Amino acid sequence: MTAGAVAVEEAPAGPARRGGPDGRTAWGTVRTVLRLHRTALLVWAAVVLALSGWLVWLTEIAAQEELAEWEACERAGQDLCDMTIGWVGYGESLRWVGLLISFCFLGVAAFAGGALIGRELENGTARLAWAQGITPARWLTAKLAVPALALTAGVTVLVLVYRWAWGANRVLTYNGWMGDDAYLSRGPAGLAYVLCALAFGVLTALLLRRALPALAVSVAASGLLAFVVARYRDSFWPAVTRTSPADGVGLPDNAWELENGVLIHGRRTPDIGYWTCDGTAAEARRCLDDLGITGSYTTYHPESHYWPIQLVETGVVLAVAALATAAAFLLLRRRTATASAA
Repeated sequence: MTAGAVAVEEAPAGPARRGGPDGRTAWGTVRTVLRLHRTALLVWAAVVLALSGWLVWLTEIAAQEELAEWEACERAGQDLCDMTIGWVGYGESLRWVGLLISFCFLGVAAFAGGALIGRELENGTARLAWAQGITPARWLTAKLAVPALALTAGVTVLVLVYRWAWGANRVLTYNGWMGDDAYLSRGPAGLAYVLCALAFGVLTALLLRRALPALAVSVAASGLLAFVVARYRDSFWPAVTRTSPADGVGLPDNAWELENGVLIHGRRTPDIGYWTCDGTAAEARRCLDDLGITGSYTTYHPESHYWPIQLVETGVVLAVAALATAAAFLLLRRRTATASAA
């Protein structure tokens, strides 16, 4: 293939081709994307149906059987019935489903970087499409819009079903509301990570133009973003601090404890406990007075903070996704313009 032929293939469609005689429309571009990636769409639909069915079975059948077994265990006077029955069976299964939903964005990043964009840039089918009258911008819009709609629909179904299943039998689970399995899989932040992973995959594929490197980098970037955001999650909403003159602070049920310690001359000091002073009550009191300990404190998020934290995190991740998407369009425009000028 000559250099001139390559330049023609990489150049964006001119004005005459945009409204060419073949009558191509945006819907035609969407049909092309659907046809190329129909296997991935069918697999995604099967995953959504399988996980939803698993959750329904757990909640409607398995949970009822375990509740009956738990009651029989307690009537027999056995110990640790909750741990040996509910937590090991139903709770563990629900945890695994939640983890699959929470971290499915890593699979989306791999697909977007490798199959959706990287493979077409690597084997030249993208340039062929541009040469046949589909503008690069329209091509990229369809590549983003079709999977984004499919992912949004599927993740929304999974989040709604998981929220129902998670709240139906909480007595059988040990999964807290801030756990890795339950936090992202019950709110819009989970969907935000999926859309951000899609944008990361597209951007890295356009940068690298090779499927396997783009796949690896997009997965790593999506995982790194989730790790960094999780590190700062507790600061997305003001936490509550309780103090007490006693050697402990009572917390509400299901609170997410962030820090605890003692008050030394009214100043919060973590990692120092009342057990520093032992002996008789009088000796312990003198020790506490010598140290200046006047009470204890605990900083935490109550369960009511779930939605504020979720919404802030959703906004942060969607903002990153929007920036990645804009960068992808700018990069594509720059590269196709450079190829056209050459």
